Amino acid sequence: MELSEFLSHLQHGKPILAGTEAYDAMCRESQEALKITADLNAGYHSPKEVQALFSRLTGKKVDPSFCLLPPFYTDFGKNITVGKNVFINGGCSFQDHGGIQLEDGVLIGHQVILSTLNHGAAPSDRQNLYPAPIVVRKNAWIGARAVILPGVTIGENAVVAAGAVVTRDVPANTTVGGVPAKILKSVSEE
Repeated sequence: MELSEFLSHLQHGKPILAGTEAYDAMCRESQEALKITADLNAGYHSPKEVQALFSRLTGKKVDPSFCLLPPFYTDFGKNITVGKNVFINGGCSFQDHGGIQLEDGVLIGHQVILSTLNHGAAPSDRQNLYPAPIVVRKNAWIGARAVILPGVTIGENAVVAAGAVVTRDVPANTTVGGVPAKILKSVSEE
């Protein structure tokens, strides 16, 4: 299975079943991502070099306003899309098979985990993987060490508190926190 076919498979939300061509494609593409992230995380790189490496990782040219502070980890990379003025702080891990979209102005804190794959719950289904996208809308801010689970959309201008575990969609203009995350207050212009 070629990359374009595998991406189509994922974008249609089809599972990655153990022992299939899709599973083999996942393993092959993971090796490529590991090579690129090893380059990204080895030593100092100028902002332009980081942008070039991230563009290679995702297969999409990033805007010159994009900023990433390594280290950065992913096991795929080809299903990440970033807008303008996106900032990703150090130590983040993106499991992007299901798709990760970061719209303009998104801020990602230290050691945030975005996870778009889930295993089947039944022991007989546990080797299979089920993708669901994560979308982070414009100007949202995800605090340090937050975890965003598969299928979640973070609304425009929303804030995810540090350490939160987000299991369901976050409405626009709200702050959420806790485990699991709950709405704490509205975001207002002050």
